[in-house]
Amino acid sequence: AAYSDTDVAAMTAAFNVDHPNMTIVPEFVAYDALHDKIVTAQVGGGGVYDLILVDTPWPAEMVKAGIITDITDKIPAEFSSGVFDAAWTAAKYNGKIYGVPWINDTKFFFYNEKLLNDAGITAAPKTWDEVEADAKAIKAKGEVKYPIISSWKQAEAVICEWTQLAAAMGGSDFIDAQGKALFNQGGGLAALTFMKKLIDEGLVDPASLSSTEDDVNTAMSTGQYAMTLNWTYGLSVMNDPKASKVPGQIKVAPSPGEGSVLTSGVNGGMSLAVTTTSKHPAEALQYALFLASEKSQEMDVANALPMWKASFDNADVTKNNPTLFAAAKIEFTGLVARPVVPYYTKLSNALQAAIQEALLGKKTPEQALNDVAAQLPSFQQ
Repeated sequence: AAYSDTDVAAMTAAFNVDHPNMTIVPEFVAYDALHDKIVTAQVGGGGVYDLILVDTPWPAEMVKAGIITDITDKIPAEFSSGVFDAAWTAAKYNGKIYGVPWINDTKFFFYNEKLLNDAGITAAPKTWDEVEADAKAIKAKGEVKYPIISSWKQAEAVICEWTQLAAAMGGSDFIDAQGKALFNQGGGLAALTFMKKLIDEGLVDPASLSSTEDDVNTAMSTGQYAMTLNWTYGLSVMNDPKASKVPGQIKVAPSPGEGSVLTSGVNGGMSLAVTTTSKHPAEALQYALFLASEKSQEMDVANALPMWKASFDNADVTKNNPTLFAAAKIEFTGLVARPVVPYYTKLSNALQAAIQEALLGKKTPEQALNDVAAQLPSFQQ
């Protein structure tokens, strides 16, 4: 997630310069396996890890399961004032801090500049209506069969994209204070309806329904697709001269909005949380604070952007990718989180299946989302 194993190794080596007697043993797993790996190890396994990576919607569940520790009084003041507000979503629950914010990420709009220009489009679309219109113009040009590739596999990837679209269409709240569903109306319903429309119009490749973010990067690198959403790291991957057929052609812009919403981004932030079973909680926290420090985060900004506000005004940090930093500065001010509720995993799994059913035409978008809404009481027990 965001930082590569080599990034973490470099950060750890820097930490060990001043802490030579502390041994760090990182373990890397695929994102889709991360949640269950943590729960199995820390609950069923009696505790294996000192420090775990926690995604935006997980704090409530991890707190309820007794996996992570309250560190509210151990967070340095500079973190409270210097870090983007959105980065704290993955670290807080019920007003308390359970993690050190480490990753502040969202999905940006990436586009193949040549394919847009060939269709007479000179600027990135600013609304989703413009995305649809531009995709039709590109398709009509005949250079590519499907202008858009998306990560709509039945996994957390599709929830992130649906959330981002829903927020753009006015659906930033998914469950109300009483625990009732809002995602099956307003922006949530509009987003899923729009996703199905793009498939029906032949603008989104049906292969999207089995694609993750890594698959999208590979697809965009072939030069056969014009537009997509993806996390920060996608830009360097799509433009990698060693692997991409279109290095330098992929550009980035703020994610489109709709109506009065100028842009929207799903909160992809993650935090580092000390486990309740750790035998070295002080050391684990010390390591987490170092990884999350401004100095560490500015070591490599190719795959992940710093969560520190000051970094965005530091020319030495932004100079190699000013367009990405400019887009992030806009999106980071108002990221939308997936519901931070104790039953999030059950909800997400149900929504993943429902969205897939709607995109495959097995159910209408309204029926698919209503069916999940009807299951909410059982999730909340």
